[in-house]
Order: sequence, then C-alpha cells, then structure tokens
Amino acid sequence: MSSKMSVHEEIKEQHQKTKDMTLKGKLSYFWYYYKVHTIVVIVVLLFIISFIRQFVTNKPYAFYAVLLNADNNPETIDTSFLWEDEFQTYAEIDPDSYQVNIDTSITLSSDGDSQYEAANRQKMTAMMHVGDIHAMLADTENFESYARLEFFYDLTSVFTAEELAPYADYLYYTDAAAFDEDTGDTLEEMEVAAQKVYEQTIDHSDPSTMEKPMAVGIRIPDSGNKLADSGYYAYLQDGDDSHIFQGYPVETVIGIPASVEDPHVTLKFIEYLMQ
Repeated sequence: MSSKMSVHEEIKEQHQKTKDMTLKGKLSYFWYYYKVHTIVVIVVLLFIISFIRQFVTNKPYAFYAVLLNADNNPETIDTSFLWEDEFQTYAEIDPDSYQVNIDTSITLSSDGDSQYEAANRQKMTAMMHVGDIHAMLADTENFESYARLEFFYDLTSVFTAEELAPYADYLYYTDAAAFDEDTGDTLEEMEVAAQKVYEQTIDHSDPSTMEKPMAVGIRIPDSGNKLADSGYYAYLQDGDDSHIFQGYPVETVIGIPASVEDPHVTLKFIEYLMQ
C-alpha cells in the first residue's frame, strides 16, 4: 500500500479539521492554504471575461472620419464623442452592429519629420488604401497634398448633379493635369517640385483656371455650420500670414478617399456638418 495519502483521504482529513470551525474560521483556513490557487483562478477568470467582453463589443466601423490638425487645446471643447452618437442616429446606423469614430487626434505639418508625424502619415496612408477612412477633413495645404496623390473620389463621378446641388458653390477642385507631372527621383528634386507647387497661384474654387479640373472635395464655410461652431479650425482664420496657400486663404476641406465602398455615407456626414 502506498505511503502517500490518497485524494479521498486528504479531502476527508481536511473536512475533519474544518467541520467544527466557524464560518470565519473556515474562510481563514481556506485562504491560508489555497490563497495562491484562488488568485490564479481569479486572474484567469478576469482575463476570460475581459476577452469575451472585448470580442462582443468590438463592433466594426460603419463610419470613420479623420479631422486632420483639429485644434484640441484646453480652450476648445472636444465635441467629437457627441458627434459620434448624433451622426449614428442621423445616418440611421445600427448601434448594436456598428460604431462611428470621429478622430481628432492626428496632426501633420508640411515640413514635419518627427517619428510621430511619420507614424501618422503611414497610418493614414494605410487606412485610406484599404478603405478604413470614410472621410478626411483638412486644411487646404494638407488636403491638396493628398489630392495630388489621387487619394480622393472625383465627386461628380459618384454623385448626381442633384446630390451635389447643395454644395455647388463649395466644391474644391484640383488640377488632374498635375497627376502626371514629374517630381523627380532624388530628395532634392522632389523638394524643388514641392516648392514649385507652393509658388503657384491657384483658386481651388474656380475650375475654369485649370487644365483638367476635378472636384475632389467640399469646402466648409467658416461660419453657420456645426464644424465652424466646434472651433476645431478657428485657428485658420486668425489672420496669420502662414495661413495662405497658393495665393489664397487656407480653408477647411472634406474629401472622400477613393477606396471607400459607399461614398453616400460620407455625403450624409457632410450634410450633418453643414447644419
């Protein structure tokens, strides 16, 4: 017969030790001998519960908008989380199946070369390539840099004249003739080409001044709408000389990445912002 105590005998012995104890005594005894086991079980259970919760609540995005270089200083009230709920209702997006995200965290500058900005550019480029960003809102300078890379839909090719009628006076045009321009192969050549872009005088509201005008965005007025009221881009109207691009005051423009499957969701968002 083995000298080792069987499991049955061990359980019987533990029962004899605790049968006459008070409830408090039994709990103290249990905690003393099984503390480590209990902690491990609790940690495992919490991990499983957390994993299940994240899996269940991780709903896909029905709409994801990037407000590039939005002003998030302490004096500006961040209304993006309110917009998410409002627009979800406005666009009749099922909250049980999908979520909406209005991202005001991404910042870029024309000459920024920090690791943070490089990561932001890579993130935005990747997301726009696969259709994860449904709308990009930016100042004229940054918007035009993406427009020249052919990131946005020609709005006249995806919407009817009737759908675009409310925004006829606010269309933003880029010259598609620039798509084929040689920007060079070396860094120096590309910098020279970029400088030439800055030196041009272009009215992006007037297609008659362009060789191949393409309506790739909608300019948001600086008053009388939800975006203007938010103050996110109020700094563009502070009279600073740096807020001039290609001979004209910098404006706020929204465009739809060409990888988006249903651009009509973004048109609904533009309608929402213009209120």
